[in-house]
Amino acid sequence: MSNNQKICLIAGCGPGTGTESVKKFSQEGYKVIMLARNMDLLNELQSKTKNTYAYKCDVSDMDQIKDVCAKVKNDIGDPNVFIHNAVAGVADGGLAGSFLSDNPERLDRNFKVNTKSLLYFARELAPSMIKNKYGSIIITGNTSALRGKPDFIYFAPTKAAQRIMAESLARELGPKGVHVAYILIDAAIDTPRTRPIFAADKNDDFFCKPKDIAAEIYHVAHQARSAWSFNVELRPDNEKW
Repeated sequence: MSNNQKICLIAGCGPGTGTESVKKFSQEGYKVIMLARNMDLLNELQSKTKNTYAYKCDVSDMDQIKDVCAKVKNDIGDPNVFIHNAVAGVADGGLAGSFLSDNPERLDRNFKVNTKSLLYFARELAPSMIKNKYGSIIITGNTSALRGKPDFIYFAPTKAAQRIMAESLARELGPKGVHVAYILIDAAIDTPRTRPIFAADKNDDFFCKPKDIAAEIYHVAHQARSAWSFNVELRPDNEKW
């Protein structure tokens, strides 16, 4: 991928992979556009990280996606790296409960954030990448994209659909010079949110470090054109698989 235009847009800048990706791409000389609903977090990150730009966006709202992409392109320029790190279904109880007892409407919101938003971002951002014959679209996923387990019924189907959508994009955009890759994280990511879920008795090496994930995202986004990856799996060395 060419670095002539170094603008990266990251959807889902939470206190983990998103934040570390912002820092990594900023360190590498990118202008980094940060999208999230929590503007307090974005403003704090912007104050500490050079060449970053905060925009509020709820990616479950497709009109907001179209509007924010238009603002970004007008204010800063066309991104040539897009990282889809937004996820629904983890923090809001999407992994808990039976399909008989939970609210089935939860599936709709999870699908909008995890899958439908990827389509809308691609529609807004890919055309300039196609025109320039370079660019990268990187999607973060997890093992729910590969299997359905009890109590994951409102989450796993949306991640599986996300992975298949990413593959469709990769097959269509690859010959046009745009690299699409799916980063499957087979681990608990070390964030303030996941630490309590997995209890305090877990050692540091149980978790996948957001900084290391961000480094791999950067690497995949800059692979040589003759050796592009699509499925990239990440896990700690002691993770069972």
